[in-house]
Amino acid sequence: MIRALTAADTHNAINAVWRIEAPRVIAGLARMVRDVGVAEELAQDALVTALERWPETGVPDNPGAWLMAAAKRRAIDHLRRGKLLDRKHEELGQELQDQQKRQSGTPDVEQALDDDIGDDLLRLVFTACHPVLSTEARVALTLRLLGGLTTEEIARAFLVSEPTVAQRIVRAKRTLAEAQVPFEVPRGDELGARLASVLEVIYLIYNEGYSATAGDDWMRPTLCEEALRLGRVLAGLASNEPEVHGLVALMEIQASRARARTGPDGTPILLLDQDRARWDQLLIRRGLGALSAAERLDGAGGFYALQAAIAACHARAREAADTDWGRITELYGALVELTQSPIVQLNRAVAVAMAFGPAQGLALVDALRSEPVLKDYHLLPGVRGDLLSKLGRFAEAKLELERAATMTRNARERDLLLERAAECARSAASVRA
Repeated sequence: MIRALTAADTHNAINAVWRIEAPRVIAGLARMVRDVGVAEELAQDALVTALERWPETGVPDNPGAWLMAAAKRRAIDHLRRGKLLDRKHEELGQELQDQQKRQSGTPDVEQALDDDIGDDLLRLVFTACHPVLSTEARVALTLRLLGGLTTEEIARAFLVSEPTVAQRIVRAKRTLAEAQVPFEVPRGDELGARLASVLEVIYLIYNEGYSATAGDDWMRPTLCEEALRLGRVLAGLASNEPEVHGLVALMEIQASRARARTGPDGTPILLLDQDRARWDQLLIRRGLGALSAAERLDGAGGFYALQAAIAACHARAREAADTDWGRITELYGALVELTQSPIVQLNRAVAVAMAFGPAQGLALVDALRSEPVLKDYHLLPGVRGDLLSKLGRFAEAKLELERAATMTRNARERDLLLERAAECARSAASVRA
């Protein structure tokens, strides 16, 4: 049955369908033409056709299948124009040789083109996140091809200009084509490094949404949602990879706090001050389940699984005072050994301060002040200011918090730091009085 669209419905309906179906269509086409840039163009052609026809004919019962069929016709035309179809028959026949060897006849090209869409999506994920691309290019291309975001939406999310994002995407597709990056899931020794690249991209997208580095908003929910969706898809496609489940666990548990992280006016609310009754228990259960999956696969010591385990400690505490800071300190210690990261060491210092007192935490923070990586990191003076305040050294704390405020590029965070600095000033004045 086909439901007719009104003119007012058309834009929203097609946008919604495209956001859901675009990754599958592009993935299927990329396997045919072996070029993600060409695949996206062919998919866009199918979208244009839908924009022309659906307002008159109505939305098909299965719009994804309609788009895929329309896109395949264009792909076959493209292959024919390039005189590549015969070679494509040969390539597809070779790919299916093992499956077909017990059957008579020649390989069925249409059957090959309808191969498991899950495999195609996984290939597209690994291609969009290929290490040959810069980090910025991998993020932009992934959001475009797998997230279905427009250039305008990506630019708005990362506070950069549309031409900059468009240029990153064009260059990324050109780089993949020139490097002749194969449209495939890597195997053997290469898989670990390539999977790490994929997880890094999803992690970066999520982090930018969870704590925006710049702009007027504390969070950018669209990026969190896209990263979480991509993580869930990847977990379904690569279910034997523990770090995939570790990353999903981390994102699910952190996402559970979203409603409690800001006040009605958008003011940030820090973790220990949040109303935990507003945390989403379904997301917490999903996160804990994903963490269990990582642990069952012997992945408890992975980069993402360790962070998820830390998040789980917070999720399991009904009140902030119930938090197992000793366990969190141990987990951060394992992360420090794994990464040797000064940023992780700073986070561990906070946990130590909560578990054993601010003086011990401050000693660890002070030992990090000469680290080059932390030279322009606003959380170093931010943490130091917080610990100084807890020790009653309010004048010093005020200066550190004000310094942190000058270093952050996020307006909400700047306001929060300045307010805390003002509180320290009032406390210092009270002590002097």
